[in-house]
Amino acid sequence: MKKNLLFGIMLSLVVSVSAQAREFLVKYKPLAYTQLLSMYGMNIKDTNHEGQYIKVNIPDNIEAKVISDLFGSGNVETVVPNYKLYALRAPYTTQTLKQQWHIAKVSADKAWAKAGNKGSSKVRVAVIDTGVDYNHEALKSNMESGYDFHTDKPDPMDVTSQDNPGHGTHCAGIVGATGVIEGGTIGISPEVTIIPIRFIGEDGSGDLNNAIKAIDFAISKKVDVISASWGAPTTRSQAQLLLEAIKRADDKGIIFVAAASNDGENNDKVEMYPANAGFTNTISVAASNSKDEKPYWSNYGKATVHLAAPGEEIMSTIPKNGYKNLSGTSMATPLVSGLVALMKAQDQSLTGTQIKAILQSTGAKVKIETQCNCRVDALKAIEVILDKKMYIAPVAGTYALNSKVSFDAFNTNGNVIWNSSNDKVLKISSSGQAEAISKGEAVISATDEKGNKVESLTIYVGKGASGPINEPGPGEPTDPNQPAPQPGECPLGDPELCKFLCMVQPDAPFCK
Repeated sequence: MKKNLLFGIMLSLVVSVSAQAREFLVKYKPLAYTQLLSMYGMNIKDTNHEGQYIKVNIPDNIEAKVISDLFGSGNVETVVPNYKLYALRAPYTTQTLKQQWHIAKVSADKAWAKAGNKGSSKVRVAVIDTGVDYNHEALKSNMESGYDFHTDKPDPMDVTSQDNPGHGTHCAGIVGATGVIEGGTIGISPEVTIIPIRFIGEDGSGDLNNAIKAIDFAISKKVDVISASWGAPTTRSQAQLLLEAIKRADDKGIIFVAAASNDGENNDKVEMYPANAGFTNTISVAASNSKDEKPYWSNYGKATVHLAAPGEEIMSTIPKNGYKNLSGTSMATPLVSGLVALMKAQDQSLTGTQIKAILQSTGAKVKIETQCNCRVDALKAIEVILDKKMYIAPVAGTYALNSKVSFDAFNTNGNVIWNSSNDKVLKISSSGQAEAISKGEAVISATDEKGNKVESLTIYVGKGASGPINEPGPGEPTDPNQPAPQPGECPLGDPELCKFLCMVQPDAPFCK
């Protein structure tokens, strides 16, 4: 699908090359910071101590020499351009009456009735985006102070333009509009705390460095959920520093919800980040419409996209007390983020693995290709939590040959007996440790001492319904803890520059 037909705002990484110099992010090895400060030809513009990298300007005429020296010094792990990220404005429609079909579709009202609440202000959601109109009548009572990394000021106000209809404010409303304003809208978790973090400007662009700083800020604010309605088609090595920031969030137990993108592409074959991050606490979201069908523009993927949620013609808040319909996986993502917040309000101890498994196992079956082929159902998810229904985690997935997976059963009575429907594909031990033996598919089941039995969804080894994924690339599940550049993969955005550097520095990590 062509980019000018995209719905919602997604981001595409584009190298920004100036006439005289361009910016790079240089990740340094521990204790090497002072040595890097003495490197010639570099103007150090920013430092990220959490990510252990610096942002530098390198003049074009000595770019190859400086990068070669950096690798040759033994003090750096990687060098990547500070890519520009451009928000892609999508067409949208308006309607006179504010109808919120998605609230009824996912049975949110019934979930609130079951829970006896509509969330909790103790649950904190970071909306990392174009900022939020924190004075909006339907949002202000749920807002907490945030930050604007685009201008480096403590004011994350969402500034509208032809390129930004109020994307971040719209996302925030889907998460947690209060529902108490006459003629307004309601979020899926109307009782919640939202932290607005801006790194995308009114012109629709922001850069990689500021995206990483936004994530680290969210971590420092001790949020429970990060909602990321943006992404980039790029290689894993290009996304390394972004992935390391997401991993820092993952290590703190923060659930990172990311949009699958709006290109109509299969993410098993097209690398999309952060959606394809693949960490324990990441959830990648496709879009569904009011008929539970996939809009033609939504990305999908049996191996890499976890579930679907309503994302077409979604009515929500926009700046200056406005409301508007927007469409995209950008809208589906905060709906899932808000639902995660609602679930955490019922049981704060739930992990990302558990929440993902509950959403996948309880979702309504739809013909949208994801790990579960499902669309989220808020009521059924809340019922599992409050009625303590038995479930397995993980409950779906695609795994590489010879990989090992640990399965757990929750809300059981006594010991559990594990079984695989095809132990020649996926063999499981009495303790729930499984090993991927050969390509194929299997279903894992758990039976407790009272005879209660639950089954996983289809688990794939080496391939999924999307087709073969055993070749190197986005389809082959990788170890997300090791996002370093692969041999032969140029992280600099310039294959000729990498080729030259490999001649003078053959042991650089991207050289074969």
